[in-house]
Amino acid sequence: MNVPVATRLAHTGEYYFSRKLRELAALNAAGANIISLGIGSPDLPPHPSVTAALAATAAQPGAHGYQGYQGTPALRQAMADFYQCHYGVALDPAGEVLPLLGSKEGLMHVAMTFLDAGDAVLIPNPGYPTYRAVAEISGAEVREYDLTAVTGWLPDLDALAQTDLVKVKLMFVNYPHMPTGTAASPAFLARLVAFARAHEILLIHDNPYGFILNETPPVSLLAVPGARDVALELNSLSKSHNLAGWRVGMLVGRADLLAAVLRFKSNMDSGMFLGVQQAAVVALALGADWFEELNATYRARRALVLALLRALGCQPEPGQTGLFIWAAVPPEYADGYALNDAVLAQARAFITPGGIFGSNGLGYVRASLCQPEAVLREALERVEEMQKERHAERSEASRWDT
Repeated sequence: MNVPVATRLAHTGEYYFSRKLRELAALNAAGANIISLGIGSPDLPPHPSVTAALAATAAQPGAHGYQGYQGTPALRQAMADFYQCHYGVALDPAGEVLPLLGSKEGLMHVAMTFLDAGDAVLIPNPGYPTYRAVAEISGAEVREYDLTAVTGWLPDLDALAQTDLVKVKLMFVNYPHMPTGTAASPAFLARLVAFARAHEILLIHDNPYGFILNETPPVSLLAVPGARDVALELNSLSKSHNLAGWRVGMLVGRADLLAAVLRFKSNMDSGMFLGVQQAAVVALALGADWFEELNATYRARRALVLALLRALGCQPEPGQTGLFIWAAVPPEYADGYALNDAVLAQARAFITPGGIFGSNGLGYVRASLCQPEAVLREALERVEEMQKERHAERSEASRWDT
């Protein structure tokens, strides 16, 4: 029997990393021993107190049933306290905090709650591919806004205001930005809020990277005066607390908007395991020592990844934050895909081509910091050997040409 796929998936392919990780697994199964610097999945463990809380709760006989769709009061309070402590943002845990099974889930919930066919949504180019996917699945019209090195990877709001924005209902924004690692100043975020207010656009700020290698205090869009009228914010414990596989995120903002999202979400899941919620409460209460230790590890790794990219002739963008390094591809390669292919074939290492994030990323690659230093040193050695061989080949070719 032929079962046609729904038309809503006509423009939505399998997520790039879902496909690529499967390909890399096949290569490794064949003995290739590929070092992946692709996906940003933290390899470091959570704090011991967090795993202890999970284990202690899991040992309780009554902990394994369905949980509430809004999370436990303790988890919502912990999320509100986290925002007060780190962002200076006061949230009512009863209505202004909605725990999620990861912030990626929240993107779909938001799109399906607020977007109809005929609506338009602004997404960044380059940007997280899931923004486009959830917009397309919802039936909305996708409109890209450009981010480039010339504008410091920030949108040109004045130019955007000159376009037809009548049908635009949502705008996805993400600072610190992935994939470029760009941070946004409070002044820019204030301009963003003013733009959204002027054009009656709901901002969806995706904010999971503020605690990784950020030399300035983390910023919440909701700290901007007036932002609550025009913005919701997604956050996650995946990167900041090494809980990527646990799937703990949150959506925060106006209670009426969160109530609307809950209408959709409550039909999609049956709550988060109590042990994960209790562990998240402990994680959210960790102090500055946790982040300092985490970032000390990432600083050492960043030095090795920068050396690897520079050995390839890439030019990393300055002042980046987050779990990745974004770098311009050298002129000898057509684009990031070509460099990715060469490194994979000749150095048995995988770096992400920037084109997967949009056309403005074609001339770039992104490398993850989520590998131990020993693995990163091996990757660097492989790249250096690759470059020596390429240099020898070019020298030999040049000798014969002359």
